[in-house]
Amino acid sequence: MWSSNAIGLAPLLIGYVFGQSCPGYSSFSQSRNPPLSTGAYKLAYQRPAPECRTFNSSLVEDAIAQVKEDIYDPDLSRLFENTFPNTLDTAIKWRGVAANNTEEELTFVITGDINAMWIRDSANQIAPYKVVLKNKTDELASVFRGTINLQARYLIASPYCNAFQPPPESGIPPEQNGGIYSVTPAYDRNVVFTCNFELDDFGGFLQLSHDYYAATGDADFFGKFQWIPAVQSILAAAEAMRQPTYGPDGRWLRPEYTFQSQTMSASGTLANNGVGMPVNYTGMARSPFRPSDDSALFDFSVPANMMLSRYLDACAPIAERLPNAPRGLAGRMRGMAAEIRGAIAEWGVVRAPDGTRVFAYEVDGFGGQNLMDDANIPSLLSAPFLGYLDKNDTVYRNTRAFVLSRRNPWWCEGPYINAIGSAHVRPGAAWPMSAIMRAMTSDDDMEIITAVKEVLRSTDGYGLIHESVNSFDTSDWTRQWFTWANGLFGQMVMDLADRKPHLLKESFQPFFIEKD
Repeated sequence: MWSSNAIGLAPLLIGYVFGQSCPGYSSFSQSRNPPLSTGAYKLAYQRPAPECRTFNSSLVEDAIAQVKEDIYDPDLSRLFENTFPNTLDTAIKWRGVAANNTEEELTFVITGDINAMWIRDSANQIAPYKVVLKNKTDELASVFRGTINLQARYLIASPYCNAFQPPPESGIPPEQNGGIYSVTPAYDRNVVFTCNFELDDFGGFLQLSHDYYAATGDADFFGKFQWIPAVQSILAAAEAMRQPTYGPDGRWLRPEYTFQSQTMSASGTLANNGVGMPVNYTGMARSPFRPSDDSALFDFSVPANMMLSRYLDACAPIAERLPNAPRGLAGRMRGMAAEIRGAIAEWGVVRAPDGTRVFAYEVDGFGGQNLMDDANIPSLLSAPFLGYLDKNDTVYRNTRAFVLSRRNPWWCEGPYINAIGSAHVRPGAAWPMSAIMRAMTSDDDMEIITAVKEVLRSTDGYGLIHESVNSFDTSDWTRQWFTWANGLFGQMVMDLADRKPHLLKESFQPFFIEKD
């Protein structure tokens, strides 16, 4: 079901272009649009008119209507109806088919206020809709397939890059980001938007593949187009990034990936002339950049390796079902997954200052370890959400207590929201995303209620999830249009409706209402 101002850009293309009567969402979302919710927070209504939405799904609309009937609190209800469909409402920039194969669906998903497609972000933006996806013939199934297909194209062309330009079939011209870079391997700027290598991109692609397969059972899809070459590209790049800095004879080994940029931020480039800091062999794969797009302190990201291990293993059964897959592909996937899991157990579990065993956020294999967590997913907090381990795992419980405290240098504490932040912004800027993840990885009703209340009061009346919020001043925030975080909040509410429906009957209203 498509809006009336969708236009064809090529044969069989299903593209969508905003009409003149549809305001750009960047400006629309900066207003507190009526009608306001009837609760104390008076949250704006932030959905575009149906004819201005970039994709309309009856499955999602039915789910919103059903869950809203179960929600008692008017502000929670409003925030849910704004956030859950936000990617579909605003970020499906274009849908169509490949120029060389009209059966190969493509979906270009922008991250929100940036007109490019991040591999990780797009996977996380589409993933919340797996809860309503049941069959390969569902209208949403095409969005999943198109996103996976376009991600596969990008991962084959430039596996070390993280954000990409619109496909040529879309007719949308590429936008240059203005940065000055020196990167190896070289890449085409008409294809690539930025080339920060972040290991979680591989995990994101595999996670979305698993989500589609688990929901629909449609294994045939993965053998038709470019999924197999994309998995091979991931395995080759991940193997290259497991290489240590020095060979057995002590000789320096030139890394496959290097990155330098002209930047005012130390976290926007890599040390040692773009090579990064030395690493020893551990069995994990390097991730020079974090999920936040900031450079790592130590290159072995434990949460990113958790995610890669989990979804390599989870996607191996797909490869096994494909008659055209190379012999041994599933075995290679399982083998690397097991090796990374073993490496995390050996190198990623360390002693905290109080002597408890916790997961480090990053290590280098030489003894260097970074004890912290970042709000962006994959994070240490999100390990059960990723399916890597059980939330009652002892090391995870120790780690959770550590990262949700002031022992974590990026823990942001204040009167309005207490959550993990990120080096991507600044100290004291809590990310609501981490409060959402705290609720999704908890079985404690009061912990969940507290986290939801803090997110509700963090929107500054806009009714959308910001990237970060000053813990002491909710009017001081970054990004009003952040579809990944919006979708995650909607996914959290859907999760609560399934496993703790009684919490949706709670009031999340404040005891005291501040007056201007």
